[in-house]
Amino acid sequence: MMRTMRENTKWIMLLTAAAFVGLMVFEWGMDLSGRSSAQASGGELGQVNGQPITYDEYNAVYRRLAEQRQDQEEPISAAQNRQLEETAWAQIVMEKVIAQELERRGIGVSEEEIRQAARFAPPPEFFENELFQTDGRFDIAKYHQFLASPAVDSRLLLQLEAYYRDLIPRSKLFRQVTAGIYVPESELWRAWREANEKVRVRYLALLPDALISDAAASVSDREIASYYEAHRDEFKRPERASVRLVALDKAPTTADTAAARDRVLALRQEIRRGSDFAEVARRESADPGSAAKGGELGTFRRGQMTPAFEQAVWSLPVGQVSQPVLTQFGYHLIQVQSRRQDEAQARHILIPIERSPESENLLLERADSLEDLGERMSLAAAAEQLGLPVRTAEINEELPFAPAVGRLDDGADWAFRQAEIGDVSPVFETASAYYMLELLELMPAGSIELENVKPLIRSRISSQKKLERAHQLGRQIVGELRGGAGFEAVAGRYAVQAQEAGPFSRLDFVPGLGRANAAIGSAFGLAPGAIGGPVEAENALFILQVLERQEADRSPWQQQKEAQRERISAGLEQQRWNRFLEDLRKRAEIKDNRNQVLRPAPSADGAAN
Repeated sequence: MMRTMRENTKWIMLLTAAAFVGLMVFEWGMDLSGRSSAQASGGELGQVNGQPITYDEYNAVYRRLAEQRQDQEEPISAAQNRQLEETAWAQIVMEKVIAQELERRGIGVSEEEIRQAARFAPPPEFFENELFQTDGRFDIAKYHQFLASPAVDSRLLLQLEAYYRDLIPRSKLFRQVTAGIYVPESELWRAWREANEKVRVRYLALLPDALISDAAASVSDREIASYYEAHRDEFKRPERASVRLVALDKAPTTADTAAARDRVLALRQEIRRGSDFAEVARRESADPGSAAKGGELGTFRRGQMTPAFEQAVWSLPVGQVSQPVLTQFGYHLIQVQSRRQDEAQARHILIPIERSPESENLLLERADSLEDLGERMSLAAAAEQLGLPVRTAEINEELPFAPAVGRLDDGADWAFRQAEIGDVSPVFETASAYYMLELLELMPAGSIELENVKPLIRSRISSQKKLERAHQLGRQIVGELRGGAGFEAVAGRYAVQAQEAGPFSRLDFVPGLGRANAAIGSAFGLAPGAIGGPVEAENALFILQVLERQEADRSPWQQQKEAQRERISAGLEQQRWNRFLEDLRKRAEIKDNRNQVLRPAPSADGAAN
């Protein structure tokens, strides 16, 4: 055990340093002594109730958040960067108001509380550490043995102390804020009944568009104009930019596709010459789920795989290695191990179609050439020299999107914040393309002209008229059903279909009826045999009759109600805590000087550096 401890202490130090220091500095804005780092650093970006926020601590939180985004495939866009900045700021502000509230209430922590917590409430990260587990479960004795070991670095103990010195007061504050929450039995029973009481219903679904003709819901120009005036706020549009756009597609070339197919054919030949399929799969396959298992996919049924893959599986002789099979994931070599009726067992090797290093380098060189040319000439001239097509697009900051390129967040940030008419942008990058813009026109925010939204308004008014007519028809149908007419007879007379659903609870999704809507609620408000409706939900009107009701059983509820009380109480505590934090933030006096402090200083000629 001692040897294992000595071998693992350095690794544990790194783990705990990352977890605990990250928690305190990046999430709580505190240093290891529990003091605000703003007290020891200059570069003030703002204040929270008079306490400074420094550039250093703001930058530390920002970097932490940015590091969490490093695994995303595409680069961090300008919009995402602004979101990171705002998240970092909000996080620092919140933790400062919490620290100030702790001081105001006089909440602290004793040395004995720290010792007891360190011994009997280890940080969550320790529970997953194999060093402290026996038979896959956390072993408190091993944890105690580790703490008492001379192999433990003193810095780890200091980190643990700092962790509890900050955590325990916050836990005390949480308990103070959430004290007194109690869920009565009546509320527990109501929640249990909602989940367990069930009904079975028969219903008619009236679809206004199907039942009411367009002629019966005609719309005049006067009605359209009145609607437009009454709903002008709905037809506002944001500032827009008209841009010229040139893009370099990142998709693999035909040469890359051919190279992937040649690679698959070479692997097939290798297997046919005697190499083990499983070994080749482990070495070459790009499917992370099956490669480590030698390409094994296990047993699957018809309809679970992509069409091309499935066609190969159900046509290949058992044991034979297929020719290359192309799907959206790349090329596959497939070997069927067994097949019976609608079930098959197979393994495969996946070779994705990707740009080769040479192809990638050529693309990057082309992007560099486009940017160099764009600095000296118009975008159209630069594109002509490289043989690239040019198109125009209209974008806005809320949805900066262009076909074949995707979201143009960086381009929109450039167009609306940095560029002047006629400027050519740098080359920007998305997951699917490199692109360059030329700003042609900026169009201010305003309202969409009436002529451009007439079809939309006409459709809205017509739909509302059809709904009103459908309500009239529904009330007529309900009257007939309550008068003794049969469901099937009425359904046939009005050319709608009588359907059944259930048994279902209030919380279930019910095909045909939906989830947690007026139709579901109406079903539970009816006595067996009663007719209800018409009820509007899911773009239809429903007329329902309860055929059967299954009451909730009190016996199993009694057995689990304390566990249920704990679950509901935990949710209510979190809601109260969140409201408390939001109220703290709203009452705080916050000064945000980021725009002044972080704004680039002007150079001698007046331009921003």
